[in-house]
Amino acid sequence: MTTFDRDQLAALIDHTLLKPEAMQEDVTALLREAEALGTYSVCVSPSMLPVETTVKVATVCGFPSGQHAPSVKAAEAADSVAKGADEVDMVLNVGLARAGEFTAVEDEIRGVREAAPRPVVLKVIIESAALTDEQIIAVCEAAERAGADFVKTSTGFHPAGGASEHAVQLMRSTVGDRLGVKASGGIRTREAAEAMVAAGASRLGLSSSRAILDGETGTGY
Repeated sequence: MTTFDRDQLAALIDHTLLKPEAMQEDVTALLREAEALGTYSVCVSPSMLPVETTVKVATVCGFPSGQHAPSVKAAEAADSVAKGADEVDMVLNVGLARAGEFTAVEDEIRGVREAAPRPVVLKVIIESAALTDEQIIAVCEAAERAGADFVKTSTGFHPAGGASEHAVQLMRSTVGDRLGVKASGGIRTREAAEAMVAAGASRLGLSSSRAILDGETGTGY
C-alpha cells in the first residue's frame, strides 16, 4: 500500500462539518483548521453558506436521507452555487436504487447537474453500505451518464454504515478514471484513510482530519 506524506494526504481531504447542532463559530473554526492543514476543501451544510476561505468550498444537497423531491434537490444545489459553493455532494434517492429504478436515479442526478453546471464539481452520494454490488454498479453508471464528476460512498449518517474498501474498489472499477471516487463515513485513522486511497479513492471526506493526519484515532464523520 502506498504511504503518503502529510501534505499529500491532506490534499485529498474534504474537511467536513455536517453535524446538525453545528454553529457558525464551529464552521469558522473548521475553515481556519482546513487552511492550516492544507486540505483540499471544506464541506459544510448549505445553511452555513457563504463562507470565506482560501480552500475550495463543498456543500451537500438532499442531505442526509436523499428522499427530497428532485426539484427541491435541484433548487438547493442552485442556491448553494449562488452562495459560492465550488462543489455539491448530492444524496441520491436510495429507495429508488434499491427498487431498481435507475432511470429515475439518472434523471434526478441530471436535474442537479443542470442546476449546478460545470465548473461546479458534482459528487453523488450513493450510500454504498445500503446497496448490493449490482446496485452500486448501476448507480455509478447512472451517475456517469447524468454528468456527475464523482461518486461518493456515504453520508456518514446511514445506519447501514460508511465507506468500505470493497465498495471503493467496486466504484473505481465501474467508473474507471473517468470519474472521481470519494470515500467518506467512518474513516477515523490514517491507516484507514490510506487504505481507501489504495482501493481507488481520489478524495476523502473526514471530520477528524487533524487527528488522522497526526496518526491518532479520530471521532465523528
